[in-house]
Amino acid sequence: MNVGSQHPGQFDEINQSKLELCIARVPVFVHDLSAAMRSPLPDGGRRSAASNTPAKLARSSSYSTDDHSTNSHRSSARSTAHSIANALFGCFTPPDPSKSSSNVFSDSSGASSSGSDRRRSIYGSSIDSTYSREHGSVIFTMEVINKATKNFSPALKIGQGGFGTVYKGQLADGTLVAVKRAKKHGDERILVTEYVPNGNLREHLDGIKGDRVDFAVRLEIATDVAHAVTYLHMYTDHPIIHRDIKSSNILLTENLRAKVTDFGFARLCADGESGATHISTQVKGTAGYLDPEYLITNQLTEKSDVYSFGVLLVELVTGRRPIEPKREQKERITAKWAMRKFSCGEAILTLDPRLVRSPANSFALEKILELAFNCLAPHRHNRPSMRKCAEILWEVRKDYREFSVFDAPPLPSKSPVSNYIREV
Repeated sequence: MNVGSQHPGQFDEINQSKLELCIARVPVFVHDLSAAMRSPLPDGGRRSAASNTPAKLARSSSYSTDDHSTNSHRSSARSTAHSIANALFGCFTPPDPSKSSSNVFSDSSGASSSGSDRRRSIYGSSIDSTYSREHGSVIFTMEVINKATKNFSPALKIGQGGFGTVYKGQLADGTLVAVKRAKKHGDERILVTEYVPNGNLREHLDGIKGDRVDFAVRLEIATDVAHAVTYLHMYTDHPIIHRDIKSSNILLTENLRAKVTDFGFARLCADGESGATHISTQVKGTAGYLDPEYLITNQLTEKSDVYSFGVLLVELVTGRRPIEPKREQKERITAKWAMRKFSCGEAILTLDPRLVRSPANSFALEKILELAFNCLAPHRHNRPSMRKCAEILWEVRKDYREFSVFDAPPLPSKSPVSNYIREV
């Protein structure tokens, strides 16, 4: 499925067709090495592979107003990790069983193969029988992981974060994977994910990876990310707040399609059925992307992701980082500078100087900055939903293509320029 061309009217079908392009697939796990994570579950002891998750997923604070309760923290961490892993696996669409070999697993009912004890890898090829599978996830032994990473060789280290180190690994069948090793308070947890070799969005905007990313590709990336976060907010069994949407967490495939990754700060959304409107929790995130309302009140909602997405939109069209300390004072906070220019009718001055100032680019720039303006509203109630963002970007993308082909602006929209115009 080409998510970039998804029509907004088809959003209700996303849960069935699955967003395989937009969220970094996480269908493979290693047994959790933490004794706490091996404790019985409230559901009578049933544990899926998704529950054996790494500290990277289980790190988020307790799903309650008290972040200092250890038992509540562990229970919530397991629940959060379970939901996130299931959501991510929901984005993994295996090959059509009718077209694949006989070694096929059911999509979500656990390990089931026919005619062989060999198992299918995340790319559909058969892999060594030392791997087992539960509830759609593949589980590896430490022996397999040590072999894949050459005992976590420093030469294979490809990343380092606050929650652990990431290594490049190669499975016995040749499949390349990313292996995250996280340690905290004596616990060690390991996560194996799809290896995306083309770097992250920030590296491409900086010119570190690949050639210059043109405007059309940036628009596609924005659309991909919007669809992915919409999926997290609306189409998982329990909605998820990513809490760290930023350019370095957007991985790009070789054909420059975007995948949202790094769920270290992810939290389950508030339980709307109980009347809860937010989660009270310690502030987590990245400077420059943080929702100021969340920063002040410690109240987390899906709209915090929307704010971060607004910052990302500005970053995409300007090419600048959210905070530019070496620039003059009025330009150091990129989002504020860009919104000020947009409000004064000088949006074109914010366009990345490496991009062409064509009529099509100017048109799309205005529309994207307008959406960013709404996403960056000071109060969450004035921000659009991620679904609305995805719908708007889909329309902008469609008009941009028509504009580029015919070199003429589309008919003006009947909607007002912005519903949330305010002083910046």
